[in-house]
Amino acid sequence: MLSGCSSITVLRTKEMKAVGDEIMVKNDSAYKALAAENAMLKAQLDSVKAELDAAALAQKRLQTDVTLLSKRMSDESIRRDTRQEEIIYRLDLLLGKSDKILAKKVVVSGNAASTVMEADAEKMVEAETMFNTAHSDYHRGEYKLAYNGFKQVYELMKSGEMAEGALYWMSLCLIEANQAAKAKTLLTNLVDSNPNGMKACASMFKLATLYGNECSLDRQKQYLQMILANNTCASTPELEQAAMILQGLLDYKSTDGKTAEQVCREQMR
Repeated sequence: MLSGCSSITVLRTKEMKAVGDEIMVKNDSAYKALAAENAMLKAQLDSVKAELDAAALAQKRLQTDVTLLSKRMSDESIRRDTRQEEIIYRLDLLLGKSDKILAKKVVVSGNAASTVMEADAEKMVEAETMFNTAHSDYHRGEYKLAYNGFKQVYELMKSGEMAEGALYWMSLCLIEANQAAKAKTLLTNLVDSNPNGMKACASMFKLATLYGNECSLDRQKQYLQMILANNTCASTPELEQAAMILQGLLDYKSTDGKTAEQVCREQMR
């Protein structure tokens, strides 16, 4: 009986051991399968993260490219406007020059008025010559030389359209010489002293552009609104440009809660 019980016990033990081994094998297989699945999921997550990082980098590069393109377009627009202004100014000179030369030649003996008229005509012709020379210097990239020429024109004329134009072009020379602060002071004084003058609208638009480049968007909006509110600017190209830029600023919506000014400053870095 003892022998029989012992045999049964041994068999039972072997069966239990076999069952345990089978369970261990199954558990080990399940563990390996789970580990493989986890590894696969991790690889997929890493791949998705890499794609998101690449997309974020691409978006950042796109934003940089858009900013650079926008600046280039703005610079090109400024150069084009400057050239157009020069052409228009030269046409005005050609149309009015003959009358001024005739006025210079009108001399009545013993008449003080004719002497004053002749002196004024001579001064105007001299100012026009200096103005044209300064214009040429500006377009040749000789901004310091051009600035001094326009300054001489202003000091000669003191007031009137010629003097106003000289101050405006002096500010453009300062901008090209990376002296934006001095340019803003000159343009501000020009607008304040003659808000309905020949160069008032162009000066306000230049101020809006300078403040926009500095990401001072509130000041930029201020000058854009001044252009829209000024009847003198109704038939100028600055009016349409100001309206488009202002509308873009007012319609700006951020997806991450940042203001347009914050985004602008981040793009400047």
